[in-house]
Amino acid sequence: MIPGVRVGHVTDPVGLTGCTVLLSDAPAVGGVEIRGWASGVHGLDFLDPRHLVPTLDGVLLAGGSAFGLEAVWGVMQFLEERGVGFRTSQTVVPHVAGAILYDLALGDAHARPDRAMGYRAAAAARPGPVAEGNVGAGTGATVGKLHGVARATKGGLGCATLARDGVHLGAIMAVNAVGDVRDSETGRLIAGTRDSAGGRRLIDTGAALAAGVPPPAFRPVNTTIGVVATTAHLDKVEAGRVARLAMEGYSRALSPPHLGTDGDTLFVLSVGTDDADVESLGRAAAELVARAIVRGVRVAVATAGLPAARDLE
Repeated sequence: MIPGVRVGHVTDPVGLTGCTVLLSDAPAVGGVEIRGWASGVHGLDFLDPRHLVPTLDGVLLAGGSAFGLEAVWGVMQFLEERGVGFRTSQTVVPHVAGAILYDLALGDAHARPDRAMGYRAAAAARPGPVAEGNVGAGTGATVGKLHGVARATKGGLGCATLARDGVHLGAIMAVNAVGDVRDSETGRLIAGTRDSAGGRRLIDTGAALAAGVPPPAFRPVNTTIGVVATTAHLDKVEAGRVARLAMEGYSRALSPPHLGTDGDTLFVLSVGTDDADVESLGRAAAELVARAIVRGVRVAVATAGLPAARDLE
């Protein structure tokens, strides 16, 4: 990832779900942006500039729909045992934000990230390169669900990093959208809704919706969630501004993003002291978000009868 941030995954390859935890070596400043109408989040109040607690200790990304938010408490337990959190007169209280995606349609609908899984993901958090693809929060992810999961493509978890003018940036995205994924550089469709349940040819979800095909009326099975972390020094207002700017990366790589059955959520973590221009940082973060989304589907492998991007024509 980037200096000052550790990442850990726990993957359930049978139930096809999992969670990913990001922990900062020192208290971080957080921000968030949410689009779409199917989000499931925890800890938004901690990111409000008016909140008493100025910092955040970690972020959880999980499958399991709203059930997956239980994993937050495992991360908190792990941190409290190590004395990490906001100090009160009795103990420390860790502050962990979290977001979930809906992956119950692909594997076992009763297999969900729980407190124990969140604890193990926090314990597994390490610095350095991050495992990608069918891991952690990307384990049960799918994309392209205009005609249901049977005609979708396997999604996954992707990462991208850069260093610019001494400032480090990293993005981790769990890609689980209603829409398709496009190569952010060429605009070419690389994963999404397929022409049939056994097909290998992609249709264009955005074009189909524009032509009058009704959007999916089934219950939400969607949402792309992620984190941008940076060594730039930001306050909560600035972190929120970077999150809003970085959301442009969704529009570059997802076609279309932010539908009514998406709950797209992007956190920003500031973990350093480097000076940076917020607008420039946000534009660079948008580039990274798009790259990480593309990476998530390119690295994913076929699962439960669904092909991955690498398998398509």
